[in-house]
Amino acid sequence: MHRLFRPVLIVFLFIACSVFASAQSLHEGQKAPDILLPNSKGDSVLLSSSFKNNKYILIDFWASWCGPCRRAMPGLKKLYSKYHDKGLEIYSVSLDENTNAWKRAMFEDGTKWLHVIDQQGNTANTWGVSFIPNTFLLDGNLNIIAINAEPTELDKYLQSKLQ
Repeated sequence: MHRLFRPVLIVFLFIACSVFASAQSLHEGQKAPDILLPNSKGDSVLLSSSFKNNKYILIDFWASWCGPCRRAMPGLKKLYSKYHDKGLEIYSVSLDENTNAWKRAMFEDGTKWLHVIDQQGNTANTWGVSFIPNTFLLDGNLNIIAINAEPTELDKYLQSKLQ
């Protein structure tokens, strides 16, 4: 048993290091990677082509099974309601594997913005997302302005910029 444990541990550590090494660490001021994922109808949606006239885009990584993500939705809905007409869009990226659970959560939460699904987690990995909920505020040129800002900070920032 002990002889088997060591090779398994080495393989596990190698895989874990490879996964973490491939994840990018994004920073404020950096250009965000583009995203191409399917929406709830199965149509692929390219982030850079979807919001050309918007001043700000909030990327929201979440999942239907994530309690903190679901509890954050009312705050996102409030931001969306307050600033959507002034130039804010939300692009939610679900990490669900089960599309039915994802669609049911969108319906239950009553969110009106664009949702896509990252069933394999490749986009989350590219963005360096290691926990959810995880948010990125982008400007209209897809530059990262803020990462995981509190809702009150987002509200204050957007209020100062979208008047």
